[in-house]
Amino acid sequence: MSSQFDLLKARRFAPFFGTQFLGAFNDNLFKNALIVLLTFQAASWTAIAPEVLTNLAAGIFILPFFLFSATAGQLADKYDKAKLARLVKLLEIVIMGVALLGFTQHSLPVLLAALFLLGLHSTLFGPVKYAILPQHLRENELVGGNALVEAGTFVAILIGTLAGGLLAGAADHPTWVAYAGLVIAVLGYLTSRGIPSAPAPAPELVVSLNPLAETWRNIGFARENRTVFLSILGISWFWLYGALFLAQFPAYAKNVLGGTETSVTLLLAIFTIGIGLGSLLCERLSAGHVEIGLVPFGSIGLTIFGIDLAFASPTLLPAGAPLPLLGLLALHETWRVLFDLFALGLFGGFFIVPLYALIQIRSAPEQRARIIAANNILNALFMVVGSLAAAGLLGDGLSIPALFGVAGVCNAAVAIYIYSLVPEFMLRFIAWLLIHSVYRLQQKGLENIPEEGAAVLVCNHVSFVDPLVIAAASRRPIRFVMDYRIYRTPLISFVFRHMHAIPIAPAREDAAMMEAAFEEVAKALAAGELVAIFPEGKITDTGELYPFRPGVQRIVTRTPAPVIPMALQGLWGSFFSRKDGPAMSKPLRRGMFSKIALSVGAPVPPAAATPEHLQEIVAGMRGDWR
Repeated sequence: MSSQFDLLKARRFAPFFGTQFLGAFNDNLFKNALIVLLTFQAASWTAIAPEVLTNLAAGIFILPFFLFSATAGQLADKYDKAKLARLVKLLEIVIMGVALLGFTQHSLPVLLAALFLLGLHSTLFGPVKYAILPQHLRENELVGGNALVEAGTFVAILIGTLAGGLLAGAADHPTWVAYAGLVIAVLGYLTSRGIPSAPAPAPELVVSLNPLAETWRNIGFARENRTVFLSILGISWFWLYGALFLAQFPAYAKNVLGGTETSVTLLLAIFTIGIGLGSLLCERLSAGHVEIGLVPFGSIGLTIFGIDLAFASPTLLPAGAPLPLLGLLALHETWRVLFDLFALGLFGGFFIVPLYALIQIRSAPEQRARIIAANNILNALFMVVGSLAAAGLLGDGLSIPALFGVAGVCNAAVAIYIYSLVPEFMLRFIAWLLIHSVYRLQQKGLENIPEEGAAVLVCNHVSFVDPLVIAAASRRPIRFVMDYRIYRTPLISFVFRHMHAIPIAPAREDAAMMEAAFEEVAKALAAGELVAIFPEGKITDTGELYPFRPGVQRIVTRTPAPVIPMALQGLWGSFFSRKDGPAMSKPLRRGMFSKIALSVGAPVPPAAATPEHLQEIVAGMRGDWR
């Protein structure tokens, strides 16, 4: 995990990280301080009930996301993002000046105006925050960069929330809140001056000030790529899900666990630590590149531990409630609740980090900030809808633990729906699970697989899971050409089908299928895709290479493309190989976590891609380790 933390020493990341951390810290410091003041000192400010005031404050803060996100996205695409970040930080200083005026004048309208402006500050910075990362980080750094940003954001939220509550407690001097915010804003501006230039991808863009039309246009940009749009919906669902849990913490701590105000802080801290750790673990679990297979893994954990939290919650208040923190921790039921909250955060990190990175990679650079703006709008919309739904269910008499259970079941339904629309998520999860539970995969030469453009991959064929192992190692989707009998193998045929594998048959068995396969390969290469073929034509039953057939030569003669030789090692003798008889007949033949390897050689020009030459290269890379 050292590589992602090395980014904190790099000028292309560290100043930006510090800027966004201080911004999130300041937002939550002021917002929570104001909510605490309005909750406990409402009578000195207004005649409006505290419950109404706190909800009004939350609505005022989120309103700018609906009104100005579309404009913020346009600005981030049109202008240098580093300059925009500095201007936003200057705005933050002005906002804290407005807040100071509100405290000194004891004016609630001025303080609410400052809160609205602080929401505007977050709205303007949002597209800059995520669209700048692909400009300053390499592809293999994006997961680590996003992980640090997500972890830092939630830590900033936690610390800011705690600091805001403590400062609001100084009832005789509420102006300390504004002074603290002013100092943080100045620090944020000074930090932002170190952000390197991030040139505008669309400087010719004409900014539209019509929020409704531009919002719809931004959503249209996102919908051009189905995977991007569904990733946005996944992120928005996560914010709905997470916000629903967080909003219940005060009432849950008091009315279910029987704790005091300090127990609310404990719940928030445990949840935040989980998200931070889950975010940081993403880089290690994904081997540095964007691994969307972690998304289903995350959704499974969010479902299981959300439902378990409902069952873990005590049905009766403990004797002597409200209990101090140590008294609450003395109850064994509390530890299961804390574990569930930690696991929810942990799997939430697994879920959200790859989705943010996927949006950044697959969005068109000239539209990236506007697509992220659309994401922010939908995030806010989902959170508002979730809050209203939760309020309605609780108002109808549903208990808080039951609400958690309902949310967990809904999470499972949403996950199944999204993965049915985009099987790529689940396929990557199956491949990721394979090489992290059944095997330990060593990878060599993956940089030889081109990041874009057509190429033909050739590899020895050792087992039924060869395509999954190769797909798990590749950063790009691959179209596999495979024997139609393997393509139709029970249990794993649905995987090959959703991988858009191309079934092929020998000419003597089905000449029409063979010609259709070559036609489909030509179309895929013409579209710039990766196509993989196992030139032996069948899975080995001796452990040795069978002679390579001339199919590869026919492919590159029709559609010239570089040929990438690859060699699988260590799969011979595994459950999925044909050693000592039919495959998949002897479970755990090699045990768990068997070591395997995939080596990728340098590209071979089409003219030199003869069957004999390719077999010589693959045999040399495989060596004696079968």
